[in-house]
Amino acid sequence: MSKILNKKDINKAAFRYMFMACNIFNYENQQGPAVVYGLEKALRKIYPKDEDYKASLNNHFKYFNTTTWMANLLLGASLAMEEKDGVNSLDTVQNFKTGMMGPLAGIGDTLIWVLYPTIMGSISAYMGLQGNPTGAIIWLCLNIFFLFFRFKLFSIGYNSGLKLVTALGDKLSVFTEAASIMGLTVVGALIPSVVKMKVGLVFQTGKVKLPIQKEILDQIMPALLPALLTFVVYRLIASKKLSVIKIIFLIIILALVLSYFGILTV
Repeated sequence: MSKILNKKDINKAAFRYMFMACNIFNYENQQGPAVVYGLEKALRKIYPKDEDYKASLNNHFKYFNTTTWMANLLLGASLAMEEKDGVNSLDTVQNFKTGMMGPLAGIGDTLIWVLYPTIMGSISAYMGLQGNPTGAIIWLCLNIFFLFFRFKLFSIGYNSGLKLVTALGDKLSVFTEAASIMGLTVVGALIPSVVKMKVGLVFQTGKVKLPIQKEILDQIMPALLPALLTFVVYRLIASKKLSVIKIIFLIIILALVLSYFGILTV
C-alpha cells in the first residue's frame, strides 16, 4: 500500500491522542478509547471500506496502557504498519502494541514521570524559593519544548516503524539506570539547601559553651540532620503505613513542639 497519510494527518493523530489519553481512561481497556479517538481520522484515510475501517477501530479499542509519551512512538509505528499492509497487519499491530507497551512504560515512567520532574522540578523550585523567577521560566519553557517533542515522537514512530521502537525497548534500560543514578545525585545535592534542620541546644559547663549543632553535628558531617530527616521521610513513604499528607502534618507538629522547647532553631 502506497503512502496515504501526510504530515498533517500524523500531527492531527498525535494531538487527538495526547488530548484524550487520560481524559477517557477507564479500567476495562484503559487507554484503548483514546487510541481509537486519536487514530480514527488517519485510519479512515487508510481504509476507505467500512468493514476494514471498523475492523481496525475494534482492534485498537482493545486493552492498551503505557506512558503517554512513549505511546506516541507505538501509535506512530502502528499507523505506518497499517498504511503499508492494511487489514493484513491488524494481528501484527496488536501483538506489537501488547509486546512493547510494558517495556516502554518502564522506560517512560522512570524518565518522564519520576526523573524529569524530580531533577528539573527540584532545580526550578529551589530557584523559586530563593526568589529567582528564572526557575518558573525554565519549568514553563521545558514543558513547552516537551509538548512539541511529543509530536516529534509520533512522527519518529511513523517514519521509523517497528525497527526503531523495538530497538528502544531492548537497549534503553542501560540509559534508564544511568538517568536514575543522576536523578538521585541531583536530589541528594539539593538536600542541604532545601531541607533546614538545626539543633539549638548548647552544652555548658562552667564558662565553657559548646553549641551541639556547630561543634558536634557539623563536625561529624555538614547537613547531617537534614540528610537523616530525608532518609526517615523516604522510609515512611516507602513503608506505605502513613500517607504523604500525614507525614507532612507529623513533621509540622514535631517542628513546632521541638522549636517551642528550644531543641530546634532556625
